[in-house]
Parts: sequence; structure tokens; C-alpha cells
Amino acid sequence: MAVLRTLLYLVVYPGLIFLFFYSTFCEWFDRKVYARLQNRMGPTHTGKFGLLQPIADFVKLLAKEDVVPEAADKGLFTVLPIVGLAIVSTAALLLPVWNFDLSAPGMTSFSGDIIVVLYLLSLPTLILFLAAWSSTNLFSTIGGTRVLTMLFGYEVPLFLSVLSPAILANSWRLAQIAAFYQRRPLLILPNLLGFLIAVVAVQAKLERTPFDIPHAETEIVGGTFTEYSGKKLALFRLMMDIELVVSSGLLAAVFLGGFPGGALLGFVSFAIKTLFVIFLLALLRAMTSRIRIDQVITLAWRYLAPLAVLQLLIVILLKGFLS
Repeated sequence: MAVLRTLLYLVVYPGLIFLFFYSTFCEWFDRKVYARLQNRMGPTHTGKFGLLQPIADFVKLLAKEDVVPEAADKGLFTVLPIVGLAIVSTAALLLPVWNFDLSAPGMTSFSGDIIVVLYLLSLPTLILFLAAWSSTNLFSTIGGTRVLTMLFGYEVPLFLSVLSPAILANSWRLAQIAAFYQRRPLLILPNLLGFLIAVVAVQAKLERTPFDIPHAETEIVGGTFTEYSGKKLALFRLMMDIELVVSSGLLAAVFLGGFPGGALLGFVSFAIKTLFVIFLLALLRAMTSRIRIDQVITLAWRYLAPLAVLQLLIVILLKGFLS
């Protein structure tokens, strides 16, 4: 029974099958909200309300010719999309999609798992840089350099803002942090500043407007993905979709009180809260235009990092007062 439960967890829910369908649904939701905010229709024809459009795009890419540049590092160029997809899928399994037994660590819930999730979410940036570098294309190399440069800007504010709720909850375990804010919902309010900082930082991590500098089509064709096509590009797109789900799920778990109840109620809560975060990301995307790479670093270190430190101080003082 334990083996069957583990297989269901890894493969069905919240494993690979769930991740594929929910991440493509989130892509549809993001595209639909973004389009409506710009007075456009968005996906409409493939499936009811265009729900199947991301899946159709994925299948279409799988059927396309898979071209590998002659000068590329063929082994690295081929394996990186698979490695990137494996990394974000592993991070997704650590999210407390429903209540865990908080009295003891479990298979995917343990003390310090919030650090592991943050670490795993940092690795796709390095995967994209290596993918660009291995292709040897000039546009890809510039895009990869921009990806790595942005990492030094948003990563510190993101870490500080996400770890602030953990300090107040006195735990480094996601399930315990989520349970803490479920019991004390009013303590979500002191973390509001950190939540806003984290939303901006996640927007940069996902390379979405106004932080889409690494793949600016008008400047460097497609940046990192210039030389990718077919199955490899499909896997990279799926990786980005799952990364969107994991990032939104992480913010929902630590800032919005987690996902209470059993499997069904936990799923409903997970869907509502992650879609709320994605809505905010789409809103930020629709309200802004692309900025320069130096402006990203300036924004991160002049504004986001000091605000994240302020959030940390507020939480430390509040924790001392409550104790």
C-alpha cells in the first residue's frame, strides 16, 4: 500500500500527470487574463474557451523537426531541457498541496524543505544559461548572460521575503509554515510587504514583462531559445509552465495560509490561491513594458532588497513581541 501511495503521489497527484495538466491550464489562464487586460480575446478555438490551446502547442512542438546546431555541444544541448524539467517537477512535489502529518517528517515534507524549494527554483536559471552557452549562437549567448545577470538582482530579495514568514512561524518546514498561518490568519498581514516583493521577484525569475530582457525578440531574436526547436523547445516551455506553478504555489503556501483540508479541499485551495498569484503576475505584466538589464539590478538592490530587509526586521520585532 505504501509503495502504491508513493507511485500515485509521484505519477498522478500531485505528480507528473497533475503537473502537466495543471501547468498547461495555468498557462491558458495567464494568457487569457493577459489578453483580456489588453482588450483581446486570447485563446478561444482549441477546446472549450481555448482551454486545450497550450496542450495543442505542446503536441505541435513535439511533432516539429528537432534541429541541433552543428557547432553546439550536442550532449549538453540535448540533455538540459530534460534536466530542467526534472528539477522543477521535483520542487513541485515538495509543496504542501494538502495537510501533512505535522508530528513527523514525511517523504516530501521535512524540516528545511523551504530552503530546498528555493534552491531548486534557482537551478533553472543556470540551466537556461548553460543551454544558451551550449548552443554557441551569439543571440543565445547574450540572452544567457542576461539570465545570469538578473539572477544576482532578484534572488536576494526573493529569499529574504520568502524566509520572513518562516521566521515568524518559527519553522523551516513548508507544511508547518502553512499550518501556522491557517491557525493565525491575522499574522498574514505583517507579511504583506514581503508578498509584494516576492511577486515582483518571481516575475523577474520567470522572465516575464517587464523582465523579459533575456529573450527580447526585438533585440536578440529569442535569446536563450533561439536555436531550440521541436521536442527540446516543448520541454523547455513545459519547464517554464511548471516553474510558474511552483513559484505561485510557494508564495501561496508561505504568504496566503497554505492549502487546508484533505486531497479535495487542498486541491481547491491550491488552485484558487495559485491562480490568484498568477493573476497578479499577469496584471503586472499587462501594466508594464520591458526595462533594461541595468534597471533590473538597480530596482532589485536599491528598492527590493532594502524593503525585504525592512520586512525581515518587522517580522523579527513582531516575533519578539508575541513571545
